[in-house]
Amino acid sequence: MTIRSTGGRVAAYTWLVFAALNIVDMFVGITGDPEYSLTTVTIAFVLLLGCGIAYTLGLRPLLAGDDDGITVRNPLRDVRAPWGAVRRIEGKNAVTVVFAGPDGTDLQTRAWVLQTSPRVQAKAEARAEKEARQGKGKGFDLRGRTATAYAVQQLNEIKDRQRPKARSGAPDKAAKAQELGAAKGTISWSYPAVASLAGPLAVIVSLLLTAVATAD
Repeated sequence: MTIRSTGGRVAAYTWLVFAALNIVDMFVGITGDPEYSLTTVTIAFVLLLGCGIAYTLGLRPLLAGDDDGITVRNPLRDVRAPWGAVRRIEGKNAVTVVFAGPDGTDLQTRAWVLQTSPRVQAKAEARAEKEARQGKGKGFDLRGRTATAYAVQQLNEIKDRQRPKARSGAPDKAAKAQELGAAKGTISWSYPAVASLAGPLAVIVSLLLTAVATAD
């Protein structure tokens, strides 16, 4: 199960194409003569900074669940937790994962993707209650049935399937307790994401300082 933001990815790729065409135009001269000046170079790095923002906000964020655990990839940081370390997965407006951190203490992370505004959540609950009164969806609790709530349900189902089983087929409490005690989640910075923002920004600041010094 892998969830990404379709709108975010479309916007990011649109910006990347726009930036690439403009950079090529400035230095190759598709629509006019190429120009190699401090202003042109600064504009190019501003476009590259925009590419870094598009990458971190549009392309990187991801929420995934597999047989081994759950992955929450936000703009600058990554969280990976095996199912044995996951305490609970919940959320209405955003998917929230509580898991055992590297030192054993419980940590919480919110997924950047698939967030639902309180207004959309309220509309979904009102619509579900109306359908329930009209007799639709009998046998199902449809309240809060947004994409976020559905993702939480799917992830919890994957988590439940990965519980250690006793020979009878029921969850093995002793094995589960042992697994919970040993499994730990990890949190790490994404160095490519940080570099994609810090690199162009540092160059832009340096070019602006050079422009100011030259003007003086």
